[in-house]
Amino acid sequence: MSAESGGLTGLQGKLSQWLRGRRPKEAAAGDGGDREALLLAAASAGLPLAPAAHPAPGYRCSCDRVGCPTPARHPVSFAWQTQSTTDRAQIERWARHQPQANFITATGMVHDVLDVPLEAGREALERLLGAGIEVGPVAESDDGRLLFFTLTRGTPEDEDEWWPCELDCHPETADEHPGLRWHCRGSYVLVPPARLPGGQAVHWVRGLEHPLPDPLSLLEVLTDACSRHVGGEPDHETAAWPSRR
Repeated sequence: MSAESGGLTGLQGKLSQWLRGRRPKEAAAGDGGDREALLLAAASAGLPLAPAAHPAPGYRCSCDRVGCPTPARHPVSFAWQTQSTTDRAQIERWARHQPQANFITATGMVHDVLDVPLEAGREALERLLGAGIEVGPVAESDDGRLLFFTLTRGTPEDEDEWWPCELDCHPETADEHPGLRWHCRGSYVLVPPARLPGGQAVHWVRGLEHPLPDPLSLLEVLTDACSRHVGGEPDHETAAWPSRR
């Protein structure tokens, strides 16, 4: 990965410089406007990017895989984890040479993503903002998900993970987990602007000018909202703190 090692402070400073040349509404818009500039803004915020597939006619995926389980949602290279970068020149080359490509951002390096059902996410976002809790960038996918971008949990000293696998599922098994999905090491999400089959898109609803928060500051409200969304009453002793295996 080509990210600079100076931490988020320097990255946020670069992002602020970029944002001064754009209206806030433009910076937050995800599915229109200047695609390349939005991708470069994401990289400047520290999000490592790599090219992804894009929609093809007939609700198909550009990868041409028969029955692709995640059309237009997956990287084009199996080496996406090492390929992912924040290098401006490389991202410009990719964006210009692959004008239809979506981009993924690799999680677990600088940032994680808490991925929740849309209605649960909207409820949680309203509660979080109403309580004065810092919320970072948030993206909406037209197929019914809300993505909360946070600081990464990083690599724990104890490799015995302390959450169940449904909070850290692979993107291709995501449909098996209708509630909260915690994208961290070894995972990825589409970064706006991105196009999905059927004219759907992924776009920002809160832009990259918002600093990445600690994921644990959002987790209790998100898990509580997701528990109601999937039809179960939350267990307040365990909902915010996933159990050990």
